[in-house]
Amino acid sequence: MSGQGNTEQRIDALLKGAIDPHVHTGPSIAPRALDHVEMLQQASRAGYAAVVTKDHDYSSVMTAALIRKHFPDLKTKIYPSIVLNNVVGGLNPYAVEHTAALGGKIVWMPTLAAENHLRWQAQAQWTHPASTDRMRPVTPVKVLEDDKKTLRDDAKEILDIVAASDMVLASGHLHVSETWVVFEEAKRRGVKRLVFTHPEDIVDASLNDVKGIAAMGAFVEHSLCMFLDGCKFKSREAEDLRNQIEAGGVGQTILASDLGQVGTFDPIDGMRRGIKMCMDLGFSDDDIRQMVSTNTARALGIEADVEAVRKA
Repeated sequence: MSGQGNTEQRIDALLKGAIDPHVHTGPSIAPRALDHVEMLQQASRAGYAAVVTKDHDYSSVMTAALIRKHFPDLKTKIYPSIVLNNVVGGLNPYAVEHTAALGGKIVWMPTLAAENHLRWQAQAQWTHPASTDRMRPVTPVKVLEDDKKTLRDDAKEILDIVAASDMVLASGHLHVSETWVVFEEAKRRGVKRLVFTHPEDIVDASLNDVKGIAAMGAFVEHSLCMFLDGCKFKSREAEDLRNQIEAGGVGQTILASDLGQVGTFDPIDGMRRGIKMCMDLGFSDDDIRQMVSTNTARALGIEADVEAVRKA
């Protein structure tokens, strides 16, 4: 009993100053278990420094602005993002500039509208309410020219906006071969903040890809929901998470819940379970703190915010 209590106390301590850079809270056209305000309320009680809200279909800058104004008591800061799927016009520089002007932190390459996602979806026989129940069929958003080696001009324009705004560029559901092209061009154009999204599933990445992309300076973000027993999104085992972390290195690894959907753990419960998994895998508390807080703060450029929460 005392050992279990000690473990829970360690997890509580690691959640102080934590950042979840990938939560799917509502409002959304897809079913969500909680909304952005409820997420921020729970995260504030747990001592989180920040949360990044992500919706596959809209920029979350407006909801974030309203929450900041009307819920000033919430200790956890909310940072918005935009995903370049059909609803925002795909590779739409106007939408990216608007998000940047209102304080958006992350620009995600296409997810549900990525060509790779649609191929994976057909093979996995996976459906998503956002694209199948109440919206017209997805139109693939292409980031490369037909030669599969050259970035499209509209994608290059978006990279320039990301660089000028010092935002994070995340790979979304692109195939890993596309991610290499996008990230290499992004670095040439001055993008300093790169995040490789869940290499463990959908994007067909090898451990060598993880190692190489981390070596170029990108952070590697792992979706804990894909490793947790009892989660409907589980596709990998705990040892797979260890291998992924070792491939990219603790210093370039970010852990995210990727939760908020109905019918599974809530994001904070998912993060707690993920931290416990890392403990069981033998990672030290210092290592885990890097992966759930420090590295993410570096990626987002919010180190001061995290330090303020820890001192509070």
